[in-house]
Amino acid sequence: MSQNKSVLITGVSGFIGRYIARYFYEQGWSVIGIDNSPAENAPLANLSAYHRLHLPDPALSSLLQKHSLQVCIHCAGRASVGLSITDPVADFYANTTLTFEILNALRINAPKCRFIFLSSAAVYGNPESLPVNETQSLAPLSPYGFHKQQCEQLCLEFTKVYELPTTSLRIFSAYGPGLRRQVLWDICQKAISQNSVILQGTGQESRDFIHALDIAKALMVVANFAPMQGEVYNLASGTEVSISELAKMVLDDLEHEGIPQFDGVVPIGTPLKWRAEMSKLTALGFTASVPLKKGVKTFVNWCRAELVGL
Repeated sequence: MSQNKSVLITGVSGFIGRYIARYFYEQGWSVIGIDNSPAENAPLANLSAYHRLHLPDPALSSLLQKHSLQVCIHCAGRASVGLSITDPVADFYANTTLTFEILNALRINAPKCRFIFLSSAAVYGNPESLPVNETQSLAPLSPYGFHKQQCEQLCLEFTKVYELPTTSLRIFSAYGPGLRRQVLWDICQKAISQNSVILQGTGQESRDFIHALDIAKALMVVANFAPMQGEVYNLASGTEVSISELAKMVLDDLEHEGIPQFDGVVPIGTPLKWRAEMSKLTALGFTASVPLKKGVKTFVNWCRAELVGL
């Protein structure tokens, strides 16, 4: 029974970490959180313990010995393609090095703990064909994508060499209330604050959005049922939407009269089109439950409340 199960979530105060903590808590798990934020910024209501650590930290070893953990979900790390290009050193340490340190601490202190790494569709770059499946060759366009690929390799290394149970989830475009960056937030805040919406790119670029609640649900499925042999899974909805369609959806929900405009400049490191092939994760028992239209409406309502207070 899950009542006796414990999960450690790194980066628990982050956007995705919060959703995972809440969902696992609601399912009866004991949730231990790590982050470098002060405790008041952590989702304490959903945690049985919170440790403020700036990883890597030697205190991680004693923490792993103290808590009997079934699962570790690694959400900590930098999550910006743009920042990885301007500061690849920080991205390497926060992603590749940090992942190695945690895997190594688990190897020594909790070798049976199931390790789930949050990777990214950025490892694919511009896919050879759509929908993209997990066997397609990887061609990252940014340091962020390369570092995520390196982390996947580290997971495989620790499984093959040390028999640590690991798996990686390639998350496509995550969204949901609480996310104050990326394209949905960008569209909302420009429509509300500036009254005109000028976006990057051509508008024909496409993404495959996955709500953070569905990410949490997928992680529960993986925690319980994945073979943990260093394998990888796509995590998306399997639905492709162009940025111009997305912008129209948002503006309709805001009852905004304007027409989104595009500057025609695709930023370096940005893939053009994404749609995930989802059969591998579906076979484990996962199905996305939040339709994009409904998810966008909820996001827009939250965004409006954040920016206008209405």
